Amino acid sequence: MAYFSDQKFKNLNQSEFEIGEYDSCSFENCNFSNFNFHGSTFENCVFKSCDWSNTKVFKVAFQQVKFENCKVLGVHFNTANPFLLEFDFQNCQLDYSNFFNLQLKKSVFQNCKLTEVDFSQCNLTEANFQGSDLSGTVFDQTVLEKVDFRNTQNLRLDPEINKIKGARFDLDGLPGLLEKYGIKIG
Repeated sequence: MAYFSDQKFKNLNQSEFEIGEYDSCSFENCNFSNFNFHGSTFENCVFKSCDWSNTKVFKVAFQQVKFENCKVLGVHFNTANPFLLEFDFQNCQLDYSNFFNLQLKKSVFQNCKLTEVDFSQCNLTEANFQGSDLSGTVFDQTVLEKVDFRNTQNLRLDPEINKIKGARFDLDGLPGLLEKYGIKIG
């Protein structure tokens, strides 16, 4: 398998990408839409302004991987290699992606659009969702302890079926916590 370390890749498309191990590499303006990454490993990598829409990530390893200004639509991260899985998403669009049952402690989803994303049965302890739009995002049996939900929009979660001890909310987030009870704020 090919091994790449400390390399910069720009404007790659699927036909130019080589399945392999990538360590401390950066990818910028790459189009990986509908690509199958099976067999790849990414460690300490950064993706900037890349399109990951509908990619296949079955058994792909992501360790300390950062996505900035990326389009990551419909990706089933729940099929990725769960060992040492760690993400940092900044200013990304992650609509319709799936993180079901993953250990995502301290992961970052900052200033992202997360429409209809599934975080059911995840452990998101100390994750950061600051400034994100969570329209239709599902939190079911999810560990959300010490999660930062400040400045989020459209947050809806049931405190009775999720663990939220120590989570941080601002006043605008309260309606999403109380909706189940028919309580109206403001």
